[in-house]
Amino acid sequence: MVKKKVMLPADEVDLATVKYQNEIIEAPHLTGFWLQLFVKVVESSIIGPLIISHFKKKNKAVEMLRNTVIPEAPMFKPEFPPQEPETEVIPLEEDGKPEERVELALQCLPEYDPAKSWTSDSSEPFRYWNIRDYAYAYRSMLTSPSIVAERFILAIDEFKNKKPPTPLLISYDPGNIRKQAAASTRRFEEGNPLSILDGIFMAIKDDIDCCPYPSNGGTTFFHEIRPVEEDADSVAKLRSCGVILVGKANMHELGLGTSGNNPNYGTARNPHAPERYTGGSSSGPAAIVAAGLCSAALGTDGGGSVRIPSSLCGAVGLKSTYGRTNMTGSLCDSGTVAIIGPITTTVEDAILVYSAILGSSAADRIALKPSIPHVPILSSHGSSNFLGSLKLGKYTEWFNDVFLTDITEKCEDVINRLTETHGCKTLEIVIPELHEMRYAHIVSVGSEALCGLNPDFEDGKSAKFTNDTRTNLALFRSFTASDYVAAQCLRSAVIVNFMGRRILLYLMDIYKKVDVIITPTTGVTAPVIPPAALKYGETDLQLAENLMRFVTLANLLGLPAISVPVGYDKQGLPIGLQLIGRPWCEASILHLAAAVEELCSTTKKRPLQYYDMLKGN
Repeated sequence: MVKKKVMLPADEVDLATVKYQNEIIEAPHLTGFWLQLFVKVVESSIIGPLIISHFKKKNKAVEMLRNTVIPEAPMFKPEFPPQEPETEVIPLEEDGKPEERVELALQCLPEYDPAKSWTSDSSEPFRYWNIRDYAYAYRSMLTSPSIVAERFILAIDEFKNKKPPTPLLISYDPGNIRKQAAASTRRFEEGNPLSILDGIFMAIKDDIDCCPYPSNGGTTFFHEIRPVEEDADSVAKLRSCGVILVGKANMHELGLGTSGNNPNYGTARNPHAPERYTGGSSSGPAAIVAAGLCSAALGTDGGGSVRIPSSLCGAVGLKSTYGRTNMTGSLCDSGTVAIIGPITTTVEDAILVYSAILGSSAADRIALKPSIPHVPILSSHGSSNFLGSLKLGKYTEWFNDVFLTDITEKCEDVINRLTETHGCKTLEIVIPELHEMRYAHIVSVGSEALCGLNPDFEDGKSAKFTNDTRTNLALFRSFTASDYVAAQCLRSAVIVNFMGRRILLYLMDIYKKVDVIITPTTGVTAPVIPPAALKYGETDLQLAENLMRFVTLANLLGLPAISVPVGYDKQGLPIGLQLIGRPWCEASILHLAAAVEELCSTTKKRPLQYYDMLKGN
């Protein structure tokens, strides 16, 4: 007899009785021959469903949704009540020109001092060149976009020819890069750059449309069934600002993995430790930024896919509120968890790129009613007052659930320094049903991915996917319609009369007490790449859970979040701190992220694989 579980209505849950559950995934870790064999078995029509059912029962997946009665009605997209206005911010016009938004954001940054960048000596801590460094160099004729383009092309060729190869870009055209750079160089010579982003080199993840390149999503065949005829909305906005778009960056196939492994094109490697993964699925964007080749890149984040690789590679990764950025022209434009976001080397660069690409679609403006976007005024004397007023929420049991104690120690140290330096207050919070939320996210993102891929399955293309993608899709095919609806009941939202539902109700109650929830970004640092995984792929669901433990809450609920590098573990691998904000409150987490970045600036290390695009050394 099936045991039925009935959840209490969300407003009747006693938070004092909530117990945190450590996530232990019962599933095999497979590469090479055994992964190939496993794929054939789980795809078989008779044995496959039995195996999937066995693992789901071992991980109590069925009882979490299918055998649980959830009293709230489903909500299929995140919706939010009105939020308290942010302070120390400047509003940006969604319908305005991207270059005008970028100019407004530029005025919010601290005054630029070229002497700090251009007269530093080798004894000072390593720092990346930021966007304003490039702009100064171009305007001062210290270099030009065309000169940087030649250095970039040489560096990409060097990466491709490494042993083993390190493919950062799936598709790019040196001639196209030179053409864009020449046009930018002429604008600087004539004194008419389009914006501070003019001449800035950026990579675009392979699931975002960028002409003239195909969008394969890391597969070998999507260009055959989905031709690219124009830029994605976000890419078009960057192009109008004068950005030099260098091509399509490598990624975990279809974004359905967190390691960044891709046997189709080769696996991008971590610039801090080339024998290790970058994290995924935005593996190429994070690696190309961390290696200094591009100031920024665009990724997509449906389950931490911007924040995870940013954390593992020592970069800044921003996921804005769901609906803040128009997803038109991306492979995940019909999903309800993903958003396009920037990966950069600094928070100020994230602010500039975010200002360029923001703007909700017409449909989302009607359905989600987004508040006016803002950026933080970092140059204001009121900045210290703002930081001193911030209340940080920390769920200690969740915060400490990491594979390496180095991670919690570094993140805890930053919180203490925020208190000592800026007067931020930390409050203990409890978030119920995190365990259920993680599974609700998997069901949501998996069902939506499968829905878009069903025609390809019917057309016999499933064999063209990599082994780990096929393993994931076998799991996703086991989800039922009732699983999906139950997941949406757990994904709480707020309806017109502000009566809350489940998880988001808990979060909205928490955000009445705190401004930002603070966690590590990942539970592990960059994992070693198993040699057999390079050719055949890898499935390791426990590793995936360790990487996704802190990030999926923001995806399922549509909340803004940012990962900021805060130091390194004992092996010299980067560690990221995550800040999760209230809906539509990107400015607050960007402001706090800038403060974190400043506190950690003296610990920055030069990656093993780093290219100086400005000075050429």
